[in-house]
Amino acid sequence: MKTPRNVLVAGASSGIGEAIARAFAKQGDTVTATGATEAEVHAAMGRLPTTVRFVQLDVRDGAAVTQLVSELGDLDVLVNCAGIIRRGQEHEPEVFEEVLDINLVGTLRLCAAARQGLANKSGSIVNTASMLSFFGGGLVPAYSASKGGIAQLTKSLAIAYAEQGIRVNAIAPGWIATPLTQALQDDPARSAPIMARTPMKRWGTPDDLVGPVLFLASPEAKFVTGVVLPVDGGYLIT
Repeated sequence: MKTPRNVLVAGASSGIGEAIARAFAKQGDTVTATGATEAEVHAAMGRLPTTVRFVQLDVRDGAAVTQLVSELGDLDVLVNCAGIIRRGQEHEPEVFEEVLDINLVGTLRLCAAARQGLANKSGSIVNTASMLSFFGGGLVPAYSASKGGIAQLTKSLAIAYAEQGIRVNAIAPGWIATPLTQALQDDPARSAPIMARTPMKRWGTPDDLVGPVLFLASPEAKFVTGVVLPVDGGYLIT
């Protein structure tokens, strides 16, 4: 029988993070999931298995991040999915700073806090990059910068953490049907070019990310680190 792993999924109150938390719980792991607000946490608790422990966490709060990770003890897997996007507002320096603080620095805060516990279990980290790790987005300079940063952070931590037996990888989702992309899905003028460029001719779903994450966090990927894996229906190759 498989020994349950201790898994933390940050940013699991909707979309990709929620699907990933559900998948780890389904295979019998001990899962702690986080959401940014009480309302998000309460709503997600009604959708996820009761075995998932849900807690509120603002990843900008370094003390709260450290406290939560300390309470959880040694981790086998850390998945970083916490993130925001502010289309059309990100050219404002204050908004730009907020997006980077959550998406990029928040990821680093969790990785740094969990490092020793992950080392104790020879654990792994899976971060969330994006198509915008590879090219720019005129309406979302902060989101694009944060996701470009995630790609380089993943590679850098893979080098830095390797001596401790910690693998660090990332998924780079393409156009996924989540609340974060709802505005694009609802706008034919914007969604049509996306579908035209995507060889598989559909929006991805959060469940499309589950298999890649489970693989990257598994013993089957024991010699895989520093990878930023596109899961995009072929968008990047066209």
